[in-house]
Amino acid sequence: MTVTTFIVDDKGHKISAIVPIKKYEQLISELEELEDMKAYDNAMKKKQKYIPLEAALKEADTLRKKTKK
Repeated sequence: MTVTTFIVDDKGHKISAIVPIKKYEQLISELEELEDMKAYDNAMKKKQKYIPLEAALKEADTLRKKTKK
């Protein structure tokens, strides 16, 4: 059983919630998973350009050398 404690203002409106740490960690984990799924969906919507592995490695090496300068 998860017990959530609410903090209310002087008019009785909920302004905050206190949840058990295990519930908080579960919520954060689920949120991160949803963010990953959204990022994947957005990436798949874009037109993909495929290049051969050797060309990709060469490009990565060139970029790495530029950032070291």
